[in-house]
Amino acid sequence: MALEEIREGRISKAQKVKDTGEIVYPAISRRSSSLSEIIKLFSKISDSKKEIVLAGRIFAIRSHGGVIFADFKDGSLSEENKPVSLQAYVKKENLGEEKFSFFENMVDAGDFVEFIGVLSLTKRNKKSIEVFGWRMLAKSLRPLPEKWHGLSDVEERFRKRYLDLAMSDEVYSRFVLRSKIVTEIRNFLNSRGYLEMETSMLHSVAGGALAQPFKTHHNALDIDLYLRIAPELYLKRLLIGGIEKVYELGRNFRNEGVDVTHNPEFTMLEFYAAYQDSLFMREEVEKMLKYLVKKVFKKESVGYEGNEIFFDKKFQVISFNEILKRYALIADLRNITLEELKLKAQQLGVSVDEADSKGKISDNIFKKICRPKIIQPTFIVDHPLDISPLAKKKEGAPDLADRFQLILGGLELVNGFSELNDPLEQKERFLKQQELRKAGDTEASELDEQFVEAMEYGMPPAGGVGIGIDRLAMFLLDIHNIKEAILFPTMRPK
Repeated sequence: MALEEIREGRISKAQKVKDTGEIVYPAISRRSSSLSEIIKLFSKISDSKKEIVLAGRIFAIRSHGGVIFADFKDGSLSEENKPVSLQAYVKKENLGEEKFSFFENMVDAGDFVEFIGVLSLTKRNKKSIEVFGWRMLAKSLRPLPEKWHGLSDVEERFRKRYLDLAMSDEVYSRFVLRSKIVTEIRNFLNSRGYLEMETSMLHSVAGGALAQPFKTHHNALDIDLYLRIAPELYLKRLLIGGIEKVYELGRNFRNEGVDVTHNPEFTMLEFYAAYQDSLFMREEVEKMLKYLVKKVFKKESVGYEGNEIFFDKKFQVISFNEILKRYALIADLRNITLEELKLKAQQLGVSVDEADSKGKISDNIFKKICRPKIIQPTFIVDHPLDISPLAKKKEGAPDLADRFQLILGGLELVNGFSELNDPLEQKERFLKQQELRKAGDTEASELDEQFVEAMEYGMPPAGGVGIGIDRLAMFLLDIHNIKEAILFPTMRPK
């Protein structure tokens, strides 16, 4: 049967329910318990023979003469974070001929239905609610995807995530766990004295990261604005204002390519602590990740792409120079010339643009050649200064940044550093970034005069951290495409 025929048939059924005087889409359910509560206390409630009211979406209906079995879920979860289902046991002798026939002919898989009855076990020992009354809560006009295959088109799953969630317990559980991860991140930071703040999404200057922004226009003010690529420069303004520990967890937008680890719209955590440095922030990151793994997953390791990643030991620390030496066979990045590095990049299959600096080329080599080989939690430290325009110089090594990245399972999850708080040096760094922009680097930072002015009022020494929440979810949940970690990823319209 064609979809339009099915739809018309269900519209007709909805009208027949209305014709009886019933409301097809009532405002509220009289549900007395969730399915998760019922399953936990099944024996006790069943023995009491107490009448209860349950509700949920029907996923399967099976008719056997004078008996109908309907499997339904209400969105509640088991202790293992799996959606709970229950069977409705509808008998003709309980409802009567007319009401039983009406249920049989009016109710379809996909409908939300309220059941009134008592808990019981069937002859096959299946937990059920024996139904003595029912009510339509919402008539579905379109059929759900076939139960066992769901949405076979991967892109269709992302476009119609509501069906993906409804039909796949795995997907539903994944996003429940993602929510718990975010909740526990907030709990961790709150417990350590960080204050959650919200800063602007529309910026007059796109700053705080090396990325190409989305541009928009505000009609009333007649000015161009950018969707934020990072909240960093505004959170640092809060440090200047006297807030000692601060974080923001929200959306960023970058006008970049889409691949398995990049989506133009993504969730980012940034947190800052005044009077601290990169070493302190590294320790905070390590404590946070160990806390998350233990709190959310109740263990000290997670599996990712066939590897077991352990969180019961101190994280490794290795320099950017040493990791290039180890995996890209670049003996000493600091002494290699720009032309020699370009040649090496080409030999490794890494593309190079004319405007690329040594730092950017080496970073691209790191991303392609080195990073995939780093499996266990490892902090990479001492990056080239020219790719770290907002970080302090490393003491005793002015060409290096006091910065770190955390790599796990070949993914970069964390970036942090001792924050630059010298306004004159910050302006000089911005001006160098401007030169790179003029040379064709569209991701180089713009000069933010207002931020420099704010810094001139005095910014305390501070450490800062950025964590991509979508990539963190990918890692912790062992999924390998960022679209699987984002409820509604950016897609090309049909």
